[in-house]
Amino acid sequence: MSYIVFDLEWNQCPYGKQAENPLLPFEIIEIGAVRLNEARESTGSFHALVKPCVYRRLHYQTSRVIGLSEEDLQKGIPFTEAAEAFLEFCGEDPVFCTWGTLDLTEFQRNLRFYDMLDRLPGPILYEDVQKLFAIQFETRADRRSLSYAVEFLNLPEEEAYHLASADAEYTARVFRRISPVIAKKNYSVDCFQNPKTRDEELRLKYDTYEKFISREYEAREDVMNDAHVTAVHCFLCHRNVKRVIRFFADGGGRNYLAAGLCPDHGYVKCKVRVREAQSGKYYAIRTTKMISEEEMQRLRAKQVMLRVKKQNRRK
Repeated sequence: MSYIVFDLEWNQCPYGKQAENPLLPFEIIEIGAVRLNEARESTGSFHALVKPCVYRRLHYQTSRVIGLSEEDLQKGIPFTEAAEAFLEFCGEDPVFCTWGTLDLTEFQRNLRFYDMLDRLPGPILYEDVQKLFAIQFETRADRRSLSYAVEFLNLPEEEAYHLASADAEYTARVFRRISPVIAKKNYSVDCFQNPKTRDEELRLKYDTYEKFISREYEAREDVMNDAHVTAVHCFLCHRNVKRVIRFFADGGGRNYLAAGLCPDHGYVKCKVRVREAQSGKYYAIRTTKMISEEEMQRLRAKQVMLRVKKQNRRK
């Protein structure tokens, strides 16, 4: 097993959103990576400049941030060659590590554009080093920049940021400071390639909550009509429990909340987020965790407040 700590730089349409290719809003122009063994020792590095073929001119924001010019990119190689070389570098069963959630998604989107998505099956479990840094050193909700984390940990800074190789190396240095226990217990899942069948659905258990990722449904309303999705069960003993608060919409119909009561372990909060898949269909991300009676009462008050607001809008 190897950790593949990688970073991407990408370009977007320089002529505005109306002129972009909807299948490839962000075109990868640079890939940088560091390979680590289980002891988090470096065992290799990777770098590739990618010659753009969709957006040949740099967007003004891209050219302002990255240290590359259009002339530099013309010396690059086609994405298909860069991606094949990168995946070969990754080896078998890599554990990807990124700063944030975007790089892995955009890499898969570029793979799909070139009919290469079968080279990296999903959903993909990975380590979001930005999230892990927040959990270990600040609060779970914080999301800091890479430069902030490097400075916070007093790590050496030799190169400019927003170069793929440099950012991959900085991310690797931060990752080495993350407790292996925290990393193991707080892995992330990328759903660019979400489950397509009931057998492929994911159930991921963490220390304080459980996450379920459903298969795809034809319509948004089909998601919440499936009892398999809306079942409320105890996070600790996994038995189905009696609902004390039925599911209600929160967040414009994209999120739904409910609560149940386990006779042995207390109150359970269940949140279902309905998301649109890359296929245009819909799927659910359900999180379940134990809550106090006080938290349950706040949830009930929120349900009442939203119900009153809805009634007032109808008048």
